[in-house]
Amino acid sequence: MSERGIDLSRWRRITIKVGSALLVDRQSGLRGEWLAALCNDIADLRQGGTEILVVSSGAIALGRTLLGLPNGSLKLEENQASAAMGQIALSSAWSNALAAHDIRAGQILITLSDTEARRRYLNARATIGTLLKHGAVPVINENDTVATEEIRYGDNDRLAARVATMVGSDLLILLSDIDGLYTAPPATDPNAELIASVPHITPQIEAMAGDAGSELSRGGMRTKIEAAKIATNAGCAMIIASGKELSPIAAIANGTRLTLFETTGSAKARKGWIAGSIDCTGQLYIDEGAEKALHSGKSLLPAGIRRVEGAFRRGDPVSIHRNEGGVPIARGLAAYDSGDAALIAGRRNAEIEAILNQPPRSAMVHRDDLVLL
Repeated sequence: MSERGIDLSRWRRITIKVGSALLVDRQSGLRGEWLAALCNDIADLRQGGTEILVVSSGAIALGRTLLGLPNGSLKLEENQASAAMGQIALSSAWSNALAAHDIRAGQILITLSDTEARRRYLNARATIGTLLKHGAVPVINENDTVATEEIRYGDNDRLAARVATMVGSDLLILLSDIDGLYTAPPATDPNAELIASVPHITPQIEAMAGDAGSELSRGGMRTKIEAAKIATNAGCAMIIASGKELSPIAAIANGTRLTLFETTGSAKARKGWIAGSIDCTGQLYIDEGAEKALHSGKSLLPAGIRRVEGAFRRGDPVSIHRNEGGVPIARGLAAYDSGDAALIAGRRNAEIEAILNQPPRSAMVHRDDLVLL
């Protein structure tokens, strides 16, 4: 990025994600000096009128240090016990560090379903919005004390992106132990080059992050690219920057190396939630006519659907595909359960009432509940 750095004051609401390795040292515990320097950065931003949210990793890492658990993988109950211990210490650390600048903190623990289920999504957004309205800094983490593997994000990159889009942040900053996206893994390729700006996330950009199933992908660059897709599709820019040094936010303003993902959308709050849905519970495959209708701003009607896959309920997020095995072209909220959707796929409205023994709804996915990707 330019030596002039980035003027962060141009964004009115910023979500900052902090990685575990930055906040917690496995030997000595909490990195108090680093946290104090970051909170000084946060105070400076707020002084300029910017609202700040924090998505903080570190509860499990801090908790296992406090419990004296050995290195290596932990059992589920050990992870959750570590989280229970660490969350108290972590929230206290954030509260004290921000209080040094007369800033109040509010802790929020959420799970995947809190940002995927519409009603719980709205409740979480209202709570965060109220904290911001009263001048507090929400400190958010995944609720690892109760979340099992099947209902977790598993990484705070995507969680941060969902939170950022949920509350209408203009910018998401991922502070990590890496300083951006490279053309190849810099640890193994001496010719790897940092990509300073990403206008659009292309298949080539995704390929640079590695395969989703690779051993190093979880919590690594792959999840950061997925986070960028969630954020930028909802009109939120994203920065990947190193947080290894003290005052990492000030470093961004002063010209440190980083990658900026530019916005590609301007979805409203509801559309932003739909665009950022991580786990679509079903898939709809449509014909060419239906695809043209979507691009012209119309709803998806049952007549344009070739096939229905997955098990979903009315109101669940579904992905919409043009070709078999192809990438989704849209996402939306289903107006029918999957069983009924399969029965009426390809049917005209005049036929649907007789099939379902009830009047048809206006669409399979209404245009107000649909976002083109």
